[in-house]
Formats: sequence, C-alpha cells, structure tokens
Amino acid sequence: MHRFANPSRFLRLSAAILPWSTAACVCLLVVGLYFALVASPPDYQQSETVRIMYVHVPAAWMAMGTYAFLALASATGLIWKHPLADLTAKAAAPIGASFTFIALATGALWGQPTWGTWWVWDARLTSVLILLFLYLGYMALWNAFDDETRAARAAAILALVGIVNLPIIKFSVEWWNTLHQPASVLRIGGPTIDPSMLLPLLLMAGAFLFYFVTILLLRIRLELAGRKLRTVQFNRARASLRGTT
Repeated sequence: MHRFANPSRFLRLSAAILPWSTAACVCLLVVGLYFALVASPPDYQQSETVRIMYVHVPAAWMAMGTYAFLALASATGLIWKHPLADLTAKAAAPIGASFTFIALATGALWGQPTWGTWWVWDARLTSVLILLFLYLGYMALWNAFDDETRAARAAAILALVGIVNLPIIKFSVEWWNTLHQPASVLRIGGPTIDPSMLLPLLLMAGAFLFYFVTILLLRIRLELAGRKLRTVQFNRARASLRGTT
C-alpha cells in the first residue's frame, strides 16, 4: 500500500477511478430507486412503509462498514505510519456520520408506523446512536489540536477503542430482547427476504457503496490540496519573515 502513499500517484489513480465510481453510483441509484419505489411490491404487514427499508438498511450497513474502514485506516496510520492513512480516515468520518444519521432518521420514520413510537432505548438503536457520537468525537479530535500529528494520533486511538461497538450493533438483537428483527440478508443459510425485495435492497446498497467511494476520493483529494496550500502559505510566510530581518 505504500506505493500509493505518493500524493501524485494517488491523484492519478483517483482521477482514473472517479468517473467509473460516479457512473456506477448514478446508474445503481436510478435503477435501485425504480425497483424500490415502483417495481417492488408493498409488504403484506407494513404496506408502503416497507419502502423506507431500501434507504434505511443500506445506510445502516454503510454506517458500520465506513467505521470499520475508518478504524483500519487509523490503525494503518498509527502503526505503520502510512502517509495517506490518517487523511483517508479523516476524509471518511463525515461520510460515515452522514450514513449513521440517515439510518437513525429513517429508522425513526419506519418505527413510528411500525412500532407506534419514534424512538425506544433498545440495544440496537442505542448502539447506533453511540456510533454517531463516535464519529462526531473523532471529527472533534481532529479539530482540537493545532498539530496534525497529535490530532491524528488521538483520533486514531478513539477510532480503535470504538471498534468494540460494531459487534454490539451487529449482535444486539441476538444478545438482548429488542424490537428489531434478526438479520434476514447477511446470515448463515442465505437471505430469507423475498427476491422482489432483496433486489432493490442490494441495488441501493451498491449505490451507497459507490457513493462512499466517490465522495471519499474527492475528500482525500481536497485534503491533499488543503495540505499543499498550507505548506505554500507557510513557506511564503517564512520567506517574508526572513526578508524583513
């Protein structure tokens, strides 16, 4: 992976990937929304409310997957000092926080007609809320230090400590009595959900995944541009000080 630590090489690679990831995101989103809103049938119990699932579930998957990615990037930067790892983790955090917020918001919209309440303090909902706080805390630590090295180290430690929350989210419905149903897609023995509902769910999950890839690459490129700009400004300020002495 150190081959891609060179900013110029990363910029070339990301420039080649971005058009394809953007196109894949748009295509999957358009097709996924068609199947989710038009082609798929209403649920026999939840009726049209079930369509919220096609946003809620992929957002929840991506909220957890993005945090796992963030923790892996943080560990890479903390242990192996990969030059782009910390920037990658920093760039991923706002995206993951957005996915988590969408999962919580759509979960509330789904829960009100299904359970009769917008929110309950069960294990799944509480652990996902903690995940949102972990994202926000990670981003706050990056902004709490003037020294980027110290900020990256503190944020990486929080990310690695917070990884214990992921299995709690995943297995909370089996460890405790919650309102959420057990897994019906990612489970041993295969999905139990009807194919007419599974297809739009997977299409929307693919759209969310390519959205993540696209926005992540754009944010890393922005971080690199900002770092380069700060270096230029620092060098100019230092040269100006030298010129006045």
